[in-house]
Parts: sequence; C-alpha cells; structure tokens
Amino acid sequence: MKIYLFLFIFCISKSAMAQLPTSEHDPWPLHRSQKALSDIIVNDIFSPPVASRIFVYANIAAYEVQVQNNSQFVSLKGQLNSFNGIPKADRKEISYSVAATYAYWQVAKRLVFSDQVALDSLSSILNWYKQKGYPKALIENSISYGKAVSDSVLKWVDQDNYKETRKLRRYSIIKKEGNWAPTPPGYMAAVEPYWNKIRPLVIKTADQFKPVSPPTYSTDKNSAFFLNAKEVYLAGKNLNKNQIEIAKFWDCNPFFLNVNGHMNFATKKISPGAHWISIAGIACKLKSFDYAQSSFAYTSVNIALFDAFISCWDEKYRSNYIRPETFINSHIDENWQPILQTPPFPEYTSGHSVVSTAAAHILTNIFGNNFAFQDDTEIDYGLPIREFSSFNQAANEAAISRLYGGIHYRPAIENGQVQGRGIGAHQAAELVMRRQ
Repeated sequence: MKIYLFLFIFCISKSAMAQLPTSEHDPWPLHRSQKALSDIIVNDIFSPPVASRIFVYANIAAYEVQVQNNSQFVSLKGQLNSFNGIPKADRKEISYSVAATYAYWQVAKRLVFSDQVALDSLSSILNWYKQKGYPKALIENSISYGKAVSDSVLKWVDQDNYKETRKLRRYSIIKKEGNWAPTPPGYMAAVEPYWNKIRPLVIKTADQFKPVSPPTYSTDKNSAFFLNAKEVYLAGKNLNKNQIEIAKFWDCNPFFLNVNGHMNFATKKISPGAHWISIAGIACKLKSFDYAQSSFAYTSVNIALFDAFISCWDEKYRSNYIRPETFINSHIDENWQPILQTPPFPEYTSGHSVVSTAAAHILTNIFGNNFAFQDDTEIDYGLPIREFSSFNQAANEAAISRLYGGIHYRPAIENGQVQGRGIGAHQAAELVMRRQ
C-alpha cells in the first residue's frame, strides 16, 4: 500500500512538473522585465551611464541562473572582472525561468529609486507564472534560489566603486577657452564626471580604448576645429525633413528640460542604452529566441553598453571639450540653436556613437550582418517606426544624428565609432558566452 501511495504521489509530482516545458522557456517574462525596468529608469531620470549599470547587473543575474540549466551557454564566472559566480541550485524542483526573473528584479529593485514599482512589476510577472499552472511549491523553491542568486550578485555589485563615487566632491568647472561649460536652458551641472572610476566588466581599464585626441581648439577660421564647428552650424541651418526625423528619433536625452516663462519641467525620455536594449529585444522576437537565448542576447549587449559608457566618459572628462552650442554662439552666430537640447557633459567623444557602435557589433555577432528590423522603440515617445537593414546601419544613423542635432562635431562621431567598434570587437574576442 505504501509503495502504491508513493508511486501515486510521485506521478502527481511528475505530472505537475510536466506542465513546465510549454511556458518554462517562454521569453515573455524577460521581455516584460526589460520594458518595465526601462520605464522605471525613465521615471526615475537616471543618467545614461547609471542606467547602463542598473540594466547590466539585473541581466547578469538572470543570465547566470539560466546557465545553470542550459549547456548551450557559458557562465561569466572568472570572465567578468572580479566576478566569482553565483551559488548553484540546491533543489532539483525549481523553475529556472522563475528564479532568473526573480533574481533580475531583486537586483534591479536595489538599484532604482522606485523600488515599490519594481516589486509591483515582479508581482505581476509571478502572477503570469501562476496562471500558467506553476505549482505554488515550485514557485517558492524558485524564488528562494533567485533570492540567493541576487544576494550573491549584489555583493559583487557593491564592490564596483559606485558608492565611492557618490561621496566625491562636486565637479568644478575649469574655466578655460575651449573647455566644456554648462549649456542652456538648464545650465545643468556635469553628469557623472567620475564614471571612469567604476569597475568595468570586460575591458581592464577605462582608458583601454582611449581615442585619438580631438582637433586643437582654435578661433582661427581656417583651423580644423573652426571648420568642424562651422559644419555643425551650417548643417543645423539646412536640415531636411529626414535629417530632422533622424535627429529626433535618436535624441534619447533623459535630461530634456522644457522652459515656459519662469516654469521649467522635464520631458522624460529613454536613454540611448535602453534604446539598444529594446533593439536587442526586437531581434530576439524576430528570431523566436527562447528565455535562455534572449537572456544571452540581452546580457551580451548590456555588457558592451556598460563598458562603452565607462570608456566614453573617461575621454569626455579628459579632453573636456567645448560643445558646439557654446562655441557657435560665441564666435559664429549668437542666435543659433541646435535642434536638440545639448546634454550636460563634455562633447568628445559622442556617447551615442560609442555605445551604438559597440552594441551593433555585438548584435551583429549574434544575429548576423544583414538583419533587417523595424525599430518601434520610440513609439511610446510619439515618434514613428524606422526601418533598418542591419544593426550597423542603425548605429551609423544614431551616430550621425548627433551632428544633425547640433550637439557634436564630426570627429567626436567618427572617432567615437572607432572607440565603440574596438570595445565591441574586444568583447566578442575575449568573452565566451555561447558554446559552438
């Protein structure tokens, strides 16, 4: 009788577990998590570098859980700087999808201001699992493991020097001809001047891909610098409809400030990194990637974005280069205004150029060179869909959009692309995430 009872209970357990495969590999929870976290980051108005930090650690936590149950992918343990991996699951009866999603949100929750919104998003996704028939005990076991993973990852996160940079003294503007100065309308303080002190992930140092120096500042009308400034000025005065659309599509400025008389208010926008994370999601859906495959793609792109911001910001505060708006107003046309609002940090190199090129390199490695897609990322912000024949085409458009927008000179764009390409190629060569 005891034997029959044991077999009966065992069969029920196996039957419950048999329900998992249909939804266990469904990527919806991960795609939903990326969008929900992006919305939180927009609402909390994190700077692009800080946003990249939030995204990458949450994705690494989810990816490392998936690796525990998928031989196609390789752990990042020992590959990322100072990363010693996560604890292995001590229970066989867990959902790696639930555990990964839970770990993702536990890490994200710690790194955002709207932690209750993060918990609400997690609760909504856990309800999805329940509706798919996941047994209560299975979910609880998975949550327990996800919590252990997030605790482990967060200990590593706490050692990346972020907290230390929060304690450094306020950045002092160096008043010298050719140096960056705050720009209208907000004249905001410098954003993340110490970001080069953050621990990178794959690159070893912030200056590993240091770009060539920009042209020397000069008011000589025949100098390379002046001619670059004049190019931005003339481009801004002669933009066609398509160029205006390109500039606005790739604006991605979380600091956009509306000024109406004495009233100022912010228009919240997605960060450039989040735009490329969205593109990664679009590609995953087009290729019908499952949860683990999507986690691999998201994590790969996020690592590239994170290192790209560190590298770019390292150069920004080294060269401390004047923005076109400041120079043009002082030496060419005091009434000229760029079509985009100038972001509050030095000009060289172009952040969009560096991060977009790095992300495009990684996505091309994953999905192929001629991967056509429709980018609907900006629909939420009132902008239409744009179509691209490849990730590199999109990256090139993102880069040149900064000249159309009037906020970067051409060398910052072109040398920024070289910088981003180097970061992407280095990651592709050094980081092994997928078995052949």
